[in-house]
Amino acid sequence: MIALSDFLLLSAALFCIGLYMVVAKRNAIQILIGIELMLNAAILNLVAFGKYDKVNNGGQVFALFAIVLAAAVTAVALAIILNVYRQFKTIDPSKINNLGD
Repeated sequence: MIALSDFLLLSAALFCIGLYMVVAKRNAIQILIGIELMLNAAILNLVAFGKYDKVNNGGQVFALFAIVLAAAVTAVALAIILNVYRQFKTIDPSKINNLGD
């Protein structure tokens, strides 16, 4: 049987990898993947702690809500990245100085 601490360690590792990708990468797609990894770490924690809520299944409900929210955020972010690439011909966030143009 897998213990709660195993889930927490995996979640912490996923969150750290995602945080590194957000901080270190210069590609908007890789930054988006890092954000998704951090969201998945949070969802894993919700499901792991939901095991102990036998009455309401609150962890699973919050996990489903977070998955739907992550899908919506990804769709909006990809649309923004595509429009930025169409206008500036790059997806490096450090090279984009003026989004008002």
